[in-house]
Amino acid sequence: MAPDQRNGACVVLETARDAGVDVCFANPGTTEMPFVRALDLVAGVRAVLGLFEGVCTGAADGYGRMAGKPAMTLLHLGPGHANGIANLHNARRARTPILNIVGDHARAHLQYDAPLTSDIESLARPVSVWYRSVASEADLGHDTNDAIAAAMGAQRGVATLVLPVDLQSVNVPASRPAGAPGITAPSFDPANVAAVAKLVAAGMPLTFLMGDRALSARGQRAASRIAAATGSTCFSETFPARTERGGGLPDIDRLPYFPEPAREALAGRVVVLVGARAPVTYFAYEGIPGELAAPENVVTLAAPGEASDDALEALVQYIEATADVPGVETGQWPVDDGPLTPQAVGRILSNALPDNAIVSVEGGTCGYPFVTASARARRHTILTNTGGAIGQGLPVALGAAVACPDRRVFALQSDGSAQYTIQSLWTMARERLPIVVLIASNRRYGILQTELKRSGFPDDMPNSRRLTLLDDPPIDWLSLARGYGVPAEAVGTTRALEQALAGALADTDGPRLIEMRLP
Repeated sequence: MAPDQRNGACVVLETARDAGVDVCFANPGTTEMPFVRALDLVAGVRAVLGLFEGVCTGAADGYGRMAGKPAMTLLHLGPGHANGIANLHNARRARTPILNIVGDHARAHLQYDAPLTSDIESLARPVSVWYRSVASEADLGHDTNDAIAAAMGAQRGVATLVLPVDLQSVNVPASRPAGAPGITAPSFDPANVAAVAKLVAAGMPLTFLMGDRALSARGQRAASRIAAATGSTCFSETFPARTERGGGLPDIDRLPYFPEPAREALAGRVVVLVGARAPVTYFAYEGIPGELAAPENVVTLAAPGEASDDALEALVQYIEATADVPGVETGQWPVDDGPLTPQAVGRILSNALPDNAIVSVEGGTCGYPFVTASARARRHTILTNTGGAIGQGLPVALGAAVACPDRRVFALQSDGSAQYTIQSLWTMARERLPIVVLIASNRRYGILQTELKRSGFPDDMPNSRRLTLLDDPPIDWLSLARGYGVPAEAVGTTRALEQALAGALADTDGPRLIEMRLP
């Protein structure tokens, strides 16, 4: 192919671009070289290099959550896709639209079972709402549109499109418009609204479990009016994909992570699902049912993917719960001078957030205290780890920063989980993204130590304890960050953290990392 000639990959890129896909998070290999070349031939698609496929897929997740449309990934064959599966799993649980492009061998070469040949479909199906391998040149544009329609459709999620390298490189002398993907706007079932209204009229004790669009500002205000009028309670999902917070919104707490307090919060109540799944325990615990609420006590106002915010507003009108309910007043938390604690970290970050910030939270050490404190912060958006596959926080912050260049992004990250996709720092530096990375450095896997205690095992057994500690040797966060091109500093007191955050917020030239050294 001549250097300036259009190829089959150009058809895919042009089709995706015309449908609104304007970013490609890429970790390409040999079978994606025609696609890489096409990124120079097709204007309007930003190429962002990740050093690890899990960074690319996590960044696409963060981008899609904030932009409300797909980013594109570019992954190298089945093994490259496998490296990105953990964050595709998280994206599937978050119902994030992603156009997941995976290169493959030339069709005629597959018969030889070359070293990188694999069953891509078997790898991709569990994390995808749609899968297809392009079969012919004529299918390139239409398959791309079908993938985008599936990613943005009722199921909403990862659409995996496999591109054999011979179809990427095929000469395409003229443009072949494929039309636009057919995408239907979400709606809700009025019959569900009427059914929940009957429960209200009957005086049933209700708890609204909220996710998806119910956690928008509109949804939360509507839910607070319903709760005030009916005596109902409201919780968000334990790990919501995206929730608006602060700035005068109501303080809607997350359903507790551990099963005992979660079951207590829901006991004796009818659970009304609003953009959320039925609540279950994160793991199987001996003597505790997996369902946090009995199925006969669970009803649906709006399913995930439906217009749950509109459904809540419809219920407000139906039961005439239209009186305004004041939210939490914005204000500063008092913070004592002294060593850092998780509660202090949460309050300091809440105090420091500028208007319209985005906070990617991964890790419970400081994550839970921050979410508790953040009801009093300025208006911001919180993104959490929906699927539990760790290594999500840093790349999601990266993708959110690409999607929203006018908003400051923070990554509140535990030290152990940060290591899974630490390569995100390099891409943040390369793209000059002013992300503030806050590492909660307690030199241990705190959740594992908690689970050992919950299981009744002694915590002083040498092998068990060794598998939960990160202190021998301790991770040198400052050297690690600087090695990736990110300025870094370490703090151990409340005043030092306040000063470090102020300095980071004043710097808009690129990322900064703050190691928060906890006892």
